[in-house]
Amino acid sequence: MVTNAKSSKHSRNDEDNEARFCSLPVVPDRPLDANIDPNRESLIRYIEKKWVNHTVLHYNFLDAPDTWQGDESQKQVVRESFIEWKELDIGLEFKEVSDSADAEIRIAFESGGSWSYVGRDAIDLITDPNDRTMNFGWDLTTPYGRDTALHEIGHALGFPHEHQNPNAGIVWNEDAVYSYFGGPPNYWNRDKAFYNIIRKISPAAVQGSQWDKDSIMHYQFSAGMIIIPEQYQDQPLIPAAGLSSFDINEVKKFYPEETEPQVPELKPFLSQLIHIDPGEQLDFVIQPRVSRKYTMQTFGNLDTVMVLFEDADGEQVYLSGDDDSGTNFNARIETRLIRGRTYYLRLRLYYTHGTGQGAVMLW
Repeated sequence: MVTNAKSSKHSRNDEDNEARFCSLPVVPDRPLDANIDPNRESLIRYIEKKWVNHTVLHYNFLDAPDTWQGDESQKQVVRESFIEWKELDIGLEFKEVSDSADAEIRIAFESGGSWSYVGRDAIDLITDPNDRTMNFGWDLTTPYGRDTALHEIGHALGFPHEHQNPNAGIVWNEDAVYSYFGGPPNYWNRDKAFYNIIRKISPAAVQGSQWDKDSIMHYQFSAGMIIIPEQYQDQPLIPAAGLSSFDINEVKKFYPEETEPQVPELKPFLSQLIHIDPGEQLDFVIQPRVSRKYTMQTFGNLDTVMVLFEDADGEQVYLSGDDDSGTNFNARIETRLIRGRTYYLRLRLYYTHGTGQGAVMLW
């Protein structure tokens, strides 16, 4: 069992690394239909980068080019950090694989900066199996480094930077921020500093959640970088180490563990009712009696993400998916299914109009 870093005596403040910070890749907001209802947009933005629950996320340590390779001690910290998230009894699984083509999360150790794509951006935006989706740029074997690993995995699970939560009410000393991050060891230009610190994420992405200054997704800041809250004009803001209670509640909310999940069978030409709340998920098993091309589609005024997995010797392997959120279309998957094999269709709801009901059908 891995000990939660919260129980250790350190703060997130190693002298060697305290000036080094995660720098997220710049990703524009996914376009939605014009004149979209604000409540609908809010729910979509809150959920859009999260994985469907019960996904097996495979990770791989890249070995090329040479500058991306990490030694075994660094890799072990990452492994232990995946275990620490999993030991919260969440519904996701993490598995290390030797082939990068089989991985949703591909990890490099290039010196300089640490970062990760957020949630499903790792597969929606980065399709080259030889390209990294996460990088660690400093020693992970220190207490600060271990929190860095937890932080980047938090991004990979779909969580943004907490200090950019618009509900934090932070007023920045912008000149101090640009000056500090423009110097060593970060050497960020103004655009990078703005994107990762000063920019407020959309209120829709946090759904009214209160600011948690101890979140693993929060930077630490030297005294004088923050004007409001006023106490940080004269003292640094240093989050407590490890995962906070807010981090734990958020990840369990999106990825609840079910000891005996109910999975009804989705049979050809028999519709199944969709009647769930935004953020909730329905799972179906498909056991085709005939090998042929099948279509799976939702019906009704729903925003959904629908993902198909195949059971391969007890492990669920991603086959296909569709996200219809923010459009006037329905989620639809067309693929060949093989008789005698088992498939799982997972459907998460963003938003529903009117009655709150719809349907999904296989034919």
